[in-house]
Amino acid sequence: MPSDWDAEAESWVAWARTPGHDAYWHYRDSFFEGLLPAPRRRSLDVGCGEGRTTRDLVSRGHRVVAIDSSPTLIRYARQADPGGTYLVSDAASLPFPDASFGVAVAYNSLMDVADMPASVREVARVLAAHGRLCISVTHPINDAGAFAGDDARAIFAIEGSYLARRRFEGSLERDGLHMTFRGWCYPLEDYARALEEAGLLIEAIREPTPATTHPDYERWRRVPMFLHVRAVKPA
Repeated sequence: MPSDWDAEAESWVAWARTPGHDAYWHYRDSFFEGLLPAPRRRSLDVGCGEGRTTRDLVSRGHRVVAIDSSPTLIRYARQADPGGTYLVSDAASLPFPDASFGVAVAYNSLMDVADMPASVREVARVLAAHGRLCISVTHPINDAGAFAGDDARAIFAIEGSYLARRRFEGSLERDGLHMTFRGWCYPLEDYARALEEAGLLIEAIREPTPATTHPDYERWRRVPMFLHVRAVKPA
């Protein structure tokens, strides 16, 4: 994650650790149960933030090494899981030997790193043969457009260009919590090319729907909020 996340760390911890507060709680089961392979060797969590994805991986039997570029978020992750392994590291320059991991997870982090293709190449390098990289990102369609209103049937429109990498910054306020998100928007082809150029083969693509009946999420049954991808490193 970029340095912006250290500036937003306190806000993110409050946001991420309030159960049910954000979309993670309504999409994580489709990722962990529908995409994630069984534990194999060690698992790497790329862009772990305050550690909730790592803690969920551990609860499913994974032996996890987690990295993030934000020292503050790593500190919070260690406090929540003193027995875990959390390292400050740039995703594009991982401090591990080749073929160190059987599974890698990048849960909503590849759209935040400064160099997404380089980060994918580094993850591919540290994966063992037949290792899997499981990705969640904001869906490229979601990034490209917006709903015209608050109604569940409001029109979703793309006014600019869907194509090409674009900078993103947006602030949200919900139930007294405030968070500013900064990152990058990519078309689907950019993610696919990054995997292709890193020598990874796409095994599965999913466009999950939210596991909630809350009316605020009804619109996301028409337009995907997230994209889930699993890729394998061939022998």
